[in-house]
Amino acid sequence: MANYFGVALIITSIALIASIILQSKGVGLGGLTGGGDTGGVYTQRRGVEKVLFWVTIGLSVLFFLLTILTVMFGA
Repeated sequence: MANYFGVALIITSIALIASIILQSKGVGLGGLTGGGDTGGVYTQRRGVEKVLFWVTIGLSVLFFLLTILTVMFGA
């Protein structure tokens, strides 16, 4: 059972990393490390951005729950 939680945790973590990286639109690789100049303009999320935002939140909650379940039932 712990093996299933471990595999699910790995898959969820990879998906979470990918969704976070995909959210950094319009900034180069320098923006990922804090070097990008975004100008401080905040806009409303629409369409795909909004869906990706909620998917990232869902994946982070799933990651947290899987971590708790892995600690409780396995390793």
